[in-house]
Amino acid sequence: MCSCQGDVRDYDAVFKACEGVDCVFHAAACGMSGLEQIQKKDQIESINVGGTKIIIDVCKQRNIPRLIYTSTVNVVFGGNPIEEGDEETVPYFPLEKQFNHYSRTKAIADQMVLAANGTLLKGGEKLHTCVLRPPGIYGPEEPRHLPRVAVNIQRRLFNFKFGNHKVQMNWVHIGNLVQAHLLAAEALTSEKRYVASGQAYYIHDGENVVFSEWIVPLFEKLGYRKPWIHIPVLLVHIAATVMEYLHLILKPVFSFTPFLTRNEVWNVTVTHTFRIDKARNQLGYKPKKFSFADSVDHYLKTRPTCQKDHTFLKMVVAFSILLSLIILSFF
Repeated sequence: MCSCQGDVRDYDAVFKACEGVDCVFHAAACGMSGLEQIQKKDQIESINVGGTKIIIDVCKQRNIPRLIYTSTVNVVFGGNPIEEGDEETVPYFPLEKQFNHYSRTKAIADQMVLAANGTLLKGGEKLHTCVLRPPGIYGPEEPRHLPRVAVNIQRRLFNFKFGNHKVQMNWVHIGNLVQAHLLAAEALTSEKRYVASGQAYYIHDGENVVFSEWIVPLFEKLGYRKPWIHIPVLLVHIAATVMEYLHLILKPVFSFTPFLTRNEVWNVTVTHTFRIDKARNQLGYKPKKFSFADSVDHYLKTRPTCQKDHTFLKMVVAFSILLSLIILSFF
């Protein structure tokens, strides 16, 4: 296997990387969570939308017949309750109502990839595309969700719970997500009658979970008891809003990562679950059973042993919470 590093916004770099390729898995993205989510909008758009356009153009110029796009359930979820949603009945969440630029640009890219299906390649053949829409991802070496939550637990920033304990969501282990991508690539071939051509698929572990229960192994293995203090969702949402604005204000002097963004608050306080019947039937997708506790064990064995002091960050967060309480007192 040959690997190369480049920028998805650099046409020449992408063109060179795709030499001799007959299938592209487009997973590059920006703005998914934390600090990335509140970066400059033009940077997120240039990667998620501009980069996707370049990928499509390169596929056409390089005569690459298959393109699989790693999308997200956020293209249809925007804080709206969804129970057992499927690909045919749940529409895109209105772009103008999306409250974060990541979801908006991913939705645009999702539609771009599907619209490119059936278009002609330089050599005259057709481009076959599909999109996979996973929820939150976990597993060995996952760099976003688990490490960030773990650090915030150690900072005692998650010593509380919020939201309805009946709220459900989906997660997907990286092993199952890889399986889905490989199956999708096969399903875009003539041998499989191009069954996935122009299609979208929800991909997850095949079960609905309550986040506050699903995350318990992380608290236990870090040596902390699970949260028992309940805080109203409104207060947490206000705190997240204040922290986002504080980040923008303090960014020229000091940049910190909010322990929660508004989008992340909605993700764990509003039910959004999806069916994977279409992936099972058309792709032959069979999610394996994975344990989140195993991912926690792997993280604890491989995490950096040297931790930086975050005293100033704690002060900023404390100020954010205090300010949100002051704001709440005016309601």
